[in-house]
Amino acid sequence: MTTTLRPIEPLQYAADGSRSRRYQVCVNSRPVGAIHLGTRPEPSSSAARILDLRIDEPDRRRGRATVAALAAEEVARGWGCRRIEASVPAGAEPALRLAETLGYVLRNRHMRKPLDGAPPELPEGSRARPMTGAEFGPWKEAGLDGYAQDLATHGVPEAEAYARATEGYEQCLPDGPASPNNVCSVLEHEGTRVGTLWVWLTADAAWVYDVEADAAHRGRGHGRSLMLLAEAQAMAAGRGVLVLNVFAGNVRAECLYESLGYETTTYHLSKPLL
Repeated sequence: MTTTLRPIEPLQYAADGSRSRRYQVCVNSRPVGAIHLGTRPEPSSSAARILDLRIDEPDRRRGRATVAALAAEEVARGWGCRRIEASVPAGAEPALRLAETLGYVLRNRHMRKPLDGAPPELPEGSRARPMTGAEFGPWKEAGLDGYAQDLATHGVPEAEAYARATEGYEQCLPDGPASPNNVCSVLEHEGTRVGTLWVWLTADAAWVYDVEADAAHRGRGHGRSLMLLAEAQAMAAGRGVLVLNVFAGNVRAECLYESLGYETTTYHLSKPLL
């Protein structure tokens, strides 16, 4: 039997520079599922993305998804893409095993924590204050560089990584620490600065976009204090859930988040297209 992809729409072009197309997954011309393939927006459009892949129940567990995913890689190569990405919801173990079997490597995951009850209090001696304009510039430069390096370490070409990081900071923080829907804070302990926190507010959630204990003060529990501060700020803004991203291999951060009650919602994986 031959498994192929049959286009069911023209190639779609978006204003942000991304492309996408939907296909039927067919076995001997018989539709057995669907796949939606796209690219990232500029400046990252050299990365393809499997946006959705579904095989009809009667045809599952027969290798249809494997062949469809491999066929999608060929389409992506034809688009000039150099890598392909996929996101797998937590709990979708068969899909995660399939991705890993096909050579996808975990890049990062999203975690979330529902917020209820009273806002947590900071440990004795710790207090938060708004980040000043003088502090913002060096903090932004260090954070942007660190984020770009994390992306590059996990398979994103360096130039693209820095372009994505720069775009993200410029879009979210156009007015510095006073940018709407953002809270940029400094944590002090006994009057000494020990870390920084950036929380971004969406309509229905708060995101920890950057959290960092200063190098000279790590290993003393300030990372946990910063995360408690994030919870308090999210609840003060009326958000009932706190979300964050953690890169693969950051074991210390993963352990901290899990100990605070965060649960994984989505795994993000990628694979180079040789």
